[in-house]
This record gives sequence, structure tokens and C-alpha cells, in this order.
Amino acid sequence: MSAQDPLFQPLQLGHLHLKNRIMSTSHAIAYQDDGKPKERYQAYHEEKAKGGLALTMFGGSSNIDRDSASVFGQLYVGNDDIIPYLQAFSARIHQHDTALMCQITHLGRRSADRGDWWLPTIGPSRSRERLHRAFCREMDQHDIHRVQQAYVAAARRCQQGGLDGLEIMAGSHLPGQFLAPNTNQRSDAYGGNFAGRARFIHETLTLIREQVGADFLLGVRMPCEEKDGGIGLQDSTKLGRMLVEDGLVNFLNVYFGRMDAEDSLADNHLPGMATPLAPFLQKAGDFKQAIQVPVFHATRVSDIATARYAIRSGVVDMVAMTRAHIADPHLVNKMRAGQEERIRPCVGATLCSTDFRVCIHNAATGVEQTLTHVITPGKRTQPGKAVVIGGGPAGMEAARVLALRGYTVVLFEAQSELGGQIPLAAKIPWRKDLIGIAEWLAGELVRLSVELRFNTYAEAADVLAEQPELVIVATGGLPDSTALPGLDLCLNSWDVLAGEAITVGSVLVFDETGRHAGAGAADYLAQRGLQVELVSVDGAFGRELTETDIIVQRRRFAETGVQIATDLELMAVARLGTQFGVTLRHILSGQIQERRVDQVIVERGTQPMDELFYALKAGSANQGSTDIDALLAATPQPFAQHPGYKLYRCGDAVSSRGIHEAIKDSLRLCLPM
Repeated sequence: MSAQDPLFQPLQLGHLHLKNRIMSTSHAIAYQDDGKPKERYQAYHEEKAKGGLALTMFGGSSNIDRDSASVFGQLYVGNDDIIPYLQAFSARIHQHDTALMCQITHLGRRSADRGDWWLPTIGPSRSRERLHRAFCREMDQHDIHRVQQAYVAAARRCQQGGLDGLEIMAGSHLPGQFLAPNTNQRSDAYGGNFAGRARFIHETLTLIREQVGADFLLGVRMPCEEKDGGIGLQDSTKLGRMLVEDGLVNFLNVYFGRMDAEDSLADNHLPGMATPLAPFLQKAGDFKQAIQVPVFHATRVSDIATARYAIRSGVVDMVAMTRAHIADPHLVNKMRAGQEERIRPCVGATLCSTDFRVCIHNAATGVEQTLTHVITPGKRTQPGKAVVIGGGPAGMEAARVLALRGYTVVLFEAQSELGGQIPLAAKIPWRKDLIGIAEWLAGELVRLSVELRFNTYAEAADVLAEQPELVIVATGGLPDSTALPGLDLCLNSWDVLAGEAITVGSVLVFDETGRHAGAGAADYLAQRGLQVELVSVDGAFGRELTETDIIVQRRRFAETGVQIATDLELMAVARLGTQFGVTLRHILSGQIQERRVDQVIVERGTQPMDELFYALKAGSANQGSTDIDALLAATPQPFAQHPGYKLYRCGDAVSSRGIHEAIKDSLRLCLPM
């Protein structure tokens, strides 16, 4: 099938032969070390090359000079120290018949004056970017020449590093700031009409082409349209044609929208599950119709069907599945093997865009030196039986990994379905795609012939009757009900999302976690027309939501009129006739506030369901202990040779945490078993 699949058709890009039409675009994954792509960085990209894609681009927003400071973990290509690392990187990727390119940039006003070298930011005209907050100074002729030469020097380093090419980041970065009327009010040769505003990028690319020659591949990552005072479709198309006609670019990599404010960045560049799949694919296709070089595109193209359509219909020439590769770097190989159903899906949780840079349900991403994406059977000739209690993300991942390692696995689940808290979380109005995590894990367990025993509340005797060698307690947790006056009068977020009928008018949701559950419950109720106030102990609600998700939730609250109160802790709830009196204390001032509402929802996280763990602990060979050093190194636990069953616990059975933490617990514990 791969011979007929449009995604597996080769593409000739200048002198470079790309073996298929699937790529990963440049992104600042923040795995750099001292501004360089060292071992961790290279291993992350090599995994995708092993997985079969044709082109991996790296170094999102790699800085070329010192007044372009690192504000989100970028590489620094501003001196020759990086060349040996690029050379090692190139050799590593090329051995897998995969091409490698870097993105270079000067951030201009998008940088920070409190960055690496504490220098003022620069731009075509004096302005302030709302996102990174610095006031830039207007560049003079000396600045323009200096920055252009910095681009040239960075391009030389990329070429000497053995890369196949590079791309210039335009858009809301310095070249795009010259192009956009709202950030360029100059009256000299670099401002005014389109020709003046395009002069900076045209001159810069001309100088780079003179440095690297005709064979080194050059491209531009640029918006096909920005709107709101930015670059319009007419100017973008005109720029693309000009760069192609003058022989300055071999490809154009297009996106939509601006990235100079938190809402536009979240909506257009890092959209999560609140946004439909491939929201700007057709706009990229419209742009391509006027351009005579290959066009690349990436924005939430996370499923194979959409990617296949994009190539088959000629919408783009290379389809970028960047976040899909963060979820599953081996997706191309799985496609080639006819195993599309086994591709771990990107659900759009956007944890990969936070400071942590992790995939919500692939705990091996970014730590390829310790954990592996391809799990093989262990060296033992006869692995024994493993019993897993709990079918949430921690339990499912433990069962999956142990089955792949060769164990016979039995999983006890008290409910009638797998997923744990995931089905509840997926009922938050715009987070339904989370169910894809549970569905993928469940599919893998069926494929691996894990014995699933539903509607079984396992007791110690049930576990011991299996004569297990290994027991994993992943029983999760229940909503925290520790003592608080009047807590028994309240509901929790589980009650709300499970469908507890709440038809009264006013609801107070008290959130002590800053996670999705509290905000999601408030959202769920507001969508049903109730009057909702969300009260947070933090200085702002949703402190643990990602940068993208908090924008979505703030917008939804603004649309439905949810009231927000912060820095308040819940002291007591009392019944007042048919209503409830709520006593709150302001954490900073100590002042007491009172509310009178029709219903109170309290979100305080979960407390472990650990009775079974403690019932089995005394009889276990390791007394239920987990060696932390071995866990972190993903090496065998030191109790492996002790007689009797070994007992461990994972996920919320340990403490109230999230999906990624639960899955990571299980992967690094069970992988070396």
C-alpha cells in the first residue's frame, strides 16, 4: 500500500531527495544545553528519524545574535562553538536517510530585555510586543547591517555543520516586523510601501544565498495571512513570488495568524483540543496556488487521514506532523507496516508547549536516553505473572509495558470500562479528545491479550489467588474529603462531570488545585445556563493549565459570564434554608467574606485509594518499597531477586497528580522488569 499512498511519494527539493511527504517542523523543544543541541536534543530528533519521517527540522527560533535573547529555550547559533554539535547531529540523522534543517532567527521586539545579555530589544520601529513585554528601540543602518551579517554567519555555521538547509523565521520575528505595517512605521528605504518593507528580508536572503551557494537549501517560515494590522494575503503572496523568482528560496513553510500576543499564539500557532483539526490547511492551499516552489504547512495536522488528504489533493507538498511525532515518533513506520490503528494519537493537550515540554501520554518523549519508545521482551526466558489493579492511565500503561516485556498480565478494574478519571475529564466541554488516550491504551491491551476483569473490586485474596510475581497497585484516588466544616453538604467536580443534576441558579465552585477539574466543572455548569463563580486559592485561576488552555478557558468564562475570585480559601459551608452560606478568608488580607448560593462544588484533588496496597504490603518481598534511584534511572528495582511477590504502586494511588505523571510512573517502573 505504501507505494500507492500519497504520503509515501518522494519529493525532490533542489538536490535533496525526500523519501516521503511527512516532516516535523522547527520548534523550540527546550532540550538545549548551553544553547547547543547536545545529546538529549539529538536523541529526541533521532527517534523521529528512526521512526521513518523524511525531514526533521530543529532549532525553532534559533538566535543569531545577542540582542535576540532566548525567551523559550532556543538554540544559539551566534558563534562557531555550535558547529561541532551540528556536525554530530547531521551525521546522526543522516544515517537514517532523513534530512535535517535548522530554523534561524532574530526575534526583534519579540525578545526580552531581561534575557541572556540584558540588552534592549530592537525592531524596525519603536513598539512593544504584548507577549514578551519589552519596548524595542528603532534600528539604525548600523543595526540593520550588523543583523544581516549575523544571519549570514549563522547560515555559514549551518552549512559547515552538515545540514541540508535552513529556514528563516519571518512572521512576528524581525523580518516579519519589517514586513507588517503595524510594526514598521519607517520612512526610509526599509519602510513605507511593500518594496520598502520587504527590503530587509530580500537583502538578508540575498546575502545568505551568496554565502552558501546555489545547492544549500533555503526557505522561509512565513504567514500566509496575519490580519489585524499584520501581513495580508496579498503581501504574503507577493513576497513569496518575489523570493522564488529571484532564486532565493527552495521552499516556503506557511502558517496563519500572528504570534505577538498570548491569544493569537494560542489560537493560531499552538492550538489544542478546543480547535478543530488542521484549521488553516485550506488557507495554506490557497497560498500554494500562487507559488511555484514546494509549500510546507503545520498546524494541528495530527491525524493520518488529514495528512493524506493534504498531499493527495495537492494542498501542500510536505505535511508537517510535529506534535503528532511528539506523541508517536514512529508513526511513519507504523503506517508503512499497515498498523495505523497502533499510532499513539496526539490529543492536543499542549503539555508539549509548556516549560515541561512533555507529551501527556508518551512519557518517553524527550528522555530517549533513559526510556525507550519501542519496548521489547525482557531477557528472562520465562517472565511470570503480573497483576495490575486499576484500569486508569497508570494501570493501563503498567499492563501494556509488562505485557510487552513478556509477562502474563491480569488487570482488575472495579468499573465496567477502562480509563479511570479520563472519561470524566473528557466531559469538560472542550476536552473530549482526552478520551483518545484511554482508547489507545485499551486497544493496545486487547492486542497484547491482557486479561481484563471488569466490575471486580479486587481484594487481597483475589490478587494472591493469581500467584503473581509482580503486583502493581494503580487504584487511583477519590475526591479529597478531609475535614472541613460543612464539606458533607457540598458536591465535587466528579459529581458535576458525572452528570449530577444541578438545576438551581447560583453555584460557587471552590478550586484548591488550579487544574482542569475545578475550572472544567465551572465551565460545564455555565454552559447549562447556571450563574457560576469560580473561587481560587491562587492569585489567578487555572495556574496549572497550559498557556494555550488558559486562554481557551478565559475566553469561555468571558463568554458565559463566569465570575472569578482569587486569593480566597474556603473556611466553612453551612445550610441556610434551601441555600448554603459559604465562609471564605482572603489569604493576603485575612478578611472574611460571605457568599449565599444555591450549590457549592469543592475541588481539592484526590486522596489515594490505598487500602489494597497496605493489605498486600506486609506479605510482599519488598515491603511495598520503590527504590527512587532505580526508578529515575529506569533500571531494575533492587528487590528483583527476593522470593515472593513484589509490590509497587503508581499514579494517584501514590498521590494526586496528572495523566503524564501516572503514565511516567508506570513506564519507568515496569520497563526494566
